[in-house]
Amino acid sequence: MNAGAVPASDPWLAAFALHLKAHASPRTQAAYARDLAELRHGLGQTPWVEVDALQVRRCLASLHARGLSGKSLARMLSAWRTFFRYLADTQPGMSADPCTGLKAPRSAKHLPNALSPDEAARLMEIPREDRLATRDRAMCELLYSSGLRVSELADLNLASVDFAQGEVRVWGKGSKERIVPLGAAAQAALQDWLKERAGLIGADAQALFVAGTGRRLGVRSIQARLAMLAQRQGLARHVHPHMLRHSFASHVLQSSGDLRAVQEMLGHASISSTQIYTHLDFQYLAKAYDQAHPRAKRRAG
Repeated sequence: MNAGAVPASDPWLAAFALHLKAHASPRTQAAYARDLAELRHGLGQTPWVEVDALQVRRCLASLHARGLSGKSLARMLSAWRTFFRYLADTQPGMSADPCTGLKAPRSAKHLPNALSPDEAARLMEIPREDRLATRDRAMCELLYSSGLRVSELADLNLASVDFAQGEVRVWGKGSKERIVPLGAAAQAALQDWLKERAGLIGADAQALFVAGTGRRLGVRSIQARLAMLAQRQGLARHVHPHMLRHSFASHVLQSSGDLRAVQEMLGHASISSTQIYTHLDFQYLAKAYDQAHPRAKRRAG
């Protein structure tokens, strides 16, 4: 059976397809058809009224073994539930939903990409060739020094920076305000940029980072500039602003071990969001152990 095909011999699937045609978009119809075709294939010749939870669980396990992610399986399971509920409402003898209580396997958590300390240092060595290069260096230093989101960086105003206290006032997700520390290197880079910014005619009166035209620099422009700078500095991978946020969190945690402080600086509502960096920290320590500990090295022969 082709993916998305409804068997002509299956009147209940055909009736459900007609039901969707009247209540769902063509894209949703196609998605449901594909998901139900997978279920039908997995169940073989078992009539719908005889399908039980064990059979559906086996279908999920088989798809998971083929490499489908937990997210894809959860979507598929949702489509199956909708179908069985439709049958319960429309078909005599169909009452129990065999999907009740079933959950899709969880997807493996992907650890965030972070720069090594050496890579971060190389990125910060942007030569101050002109006004925009000076601005870009200040942006990179600030992203790495304070762990800002790119949207937070773009929204910064001149008044957001307090050089006397060494702090930056940030408006994060949910319009929540937080104050984050500003490192010495970031302060120096920002002061260099502010001298250059003062020479821009018609610059936005409030925006901290502006384009050559004087307008506030947007998120996409910051992303594009950072990717270009990383390539120019010889980093052999795509670098984006969030990678500098990950690097900030990982490197602070490696040196301090203070998870609560990192949570506060990142503006995470829950500590569970910050705990991902403990895995990065463990990876870093494990790698260092493998390289340095004499007992970790395999013996030749």
